[in-house]
Amino acid sequence: MTTRRESGAARSRTARLLLLGGSVVAIALVAGCVAGTGSGSTTATSAAGAAGAAPLPSSSADDDHGSAGAEPASAPMTPGEFTLQFQSLLGQHTTLAADMMRGRIRNDPDLAQATNAALGKNTDALGKLFSAEFGAATAQTFTPLWSGHVTALFNYARGLGDNDQAAMAQAKVQVTQIEGKLAAFFAAHSHGQLTAATAMSGVTDHVTHLIDQADQFAAKDYAKSDVTYRAGYAHAFAAGQAIGAAMLTPAQAKALQAPTWRLRSALTQLLGEHVELVVGALRAGATDAPDFKAAADSVNGNTTDLAGAIGTLFTPAAGAAFQQLWADHIDLLVQYSADLAKGSDDTTRTEIGTGLNGFEGKLSAFLATATGNKLAASALAKALGSHDTMLRQQVDAFVAKDYVTAHDVAYSTYQEMFGLSGQLAEAFGETVAKRLPVGPAQTGRGGEAAIIGGR
Repeated sequence: MTTRRESGAARSRTARLLLLGGSVVAIALVAGCVAGTGSGSTTATSAAGAAGAAPLPSSSADDDHGSAGAEPASAPMTPGEFTLQFQSLLGQHTTLAADMMRGRIRNDPDLAQATNAALGKNTDALGKLFSAEFGAATAQTFTPLWSGHVTALFNYARGLGDNDQAAMAQAKVQVTQIEGKLAAFFAAHSHGQLTAATAMSGVTDHVTHLIDQADQFAAKDYAKSDVTYRAGYAHAFAAGQAIGAAMLTPAQAKALQAPTWRLRSALTQLLGEHVELVVGALRAGATDAPDFKAAADSVNGNTTDLAGAIGTLFTPAAGAAFQQLWADHIDLLVQYSADLAKGSDDTTRTEIGTGLNGFEGKLSAFLATATGNKLAASALAKALGSHDTMLRQQVDAFVAKDYVTAHDVAYSTYQEMFGLSGQLAEAFGETVAKRLPVGPAQTGRGGEAAIIGGR
């Protein structure tokens, strides 16, 4: 008979094997990694572009040197900043909505007080973004539509959790009606560059990803559900770029073609996804949830994609070295959650903290060297230390049933990645950024389809 303690230790070992196994998987490429998150997805994307993300409010995503973040800026934004923020918030919305639907299916105790609050915060941020870019009236049109979209998804998950076919059918009608209104909204603000049919296709794909992952999760097909989860996140970033670019004038949209912007967008997608997936895996590990293995597989896939990005930008050897370091980092975090499940003591926590400090120093030195010391290793180690601390804090709070704190910290951890990706893209520079493959945005793969197909 396997005890809970033994189960936790086994999970840690399982994650380690999965992550190390990932280190010998063929290396994906940057935008390819972005597309790779959708590889194996059950739903194709349509209104898609390449990836992207957002940083803290600043004067510009083009000249803020990576300091910007995910919340909408109060000052006028550049075209690049607007699109990055839209992409990142849309990606975050997708994972929060999927988590909310899964929570409703499981009847999680944190659902009412925390998950919905995080979704509300994200919806408010999207409204502020449109208000800053297009005016308050536009935001007043968008926000109720988006809130209705979230409500319809919740209603669907409630029907699914209760096996109430009538409620599910009614929610689908509600979802479809709002899809049309959202598509009309985006088309109306696209300067004639986005047809209602194209916008509708993008919105429909987004909803389909969310409903499919919920259906698969309810059926306990956790592996398939997590593949769809990742595909939905990748689609959100791609659609965010396509719709965001269409809402700009053609002259403004040229800023999105800059190599450093595309690199920043791709890195933010990957790092943002890393946060969302690790948060899910740590909570699953700490609570002995049945979807832990699927969650660990997803983290492993993201790690492979991140390493592929580094390998493409620098050398395959650099990518492999990065992957080993990153896997060590996640291994320690998973061990932390496994120890929480069995009631860890202060000594264990200290040992894991020491291990993470070692990782932070090694990765900082690695990236400082890769960027020709444009990034100070000490500052980078501090940023990575903050990242690891926040990941542990959110799972500590989750296990202690302080769900509001858990979701608040996880929300902030996601946004922290925007600043980090901006700093990395700035430090890597245009020469390195130009190594990012270029392709038609409409493919959603940034020209990586052939590369991904060859993996």
